[in-house]
Amino acid sequence: MPTAVMFHQQNKAHTIYFSHVKAVLPVKLKNGNTTLVHWGRRLHENSEMPLGGWAMQSAIHEGKWNYFSPKPVKLLIEKFMKIDYEGHSQWYEVTRGQWIQGILLQDGNECRVYIVVVIPDRLDVCYNQWPKIIIG
Repeated sequence: MPTAVMFHQQNKAHTIYFSHVKAVLPVKLKNGNTTLVHWGRRLHENSEMPLGGWAMQSAIHEGKWNYFSPKPVKLLIEKFMKIDYEGHSQWYEVTRGQWIQGILLQDGNECRVYIVVVIPDRLDVCYNQWPKIIIG
């Protein structure tokens, strides 16, 4: 699961860490514009949204997120940071023309976005989860 992301918004580079209480992610809207949406929920936040900033794709397919009417969205992230099993951080670029899959949740007037993660196909990787990458 990514712990930080990099993206550009209004010609300014942003590095956002999930641990920051005001963490946001850039969500591509259907009209082509981008909006910043609060990234997940931290333990101390007063909210009914799920804790964390990630959603396992399998749990979404099983309906575990249905209460919040999840909507698939594209996240305009250029790089993301992962921490491996040994505690080392590494930045990875998202290839141009590809997006990180997100889900947008709504509870009343509150909206939050979560990064969709999958279990890697390969057994020789040093991560137990990876962001879902989509094309187009």
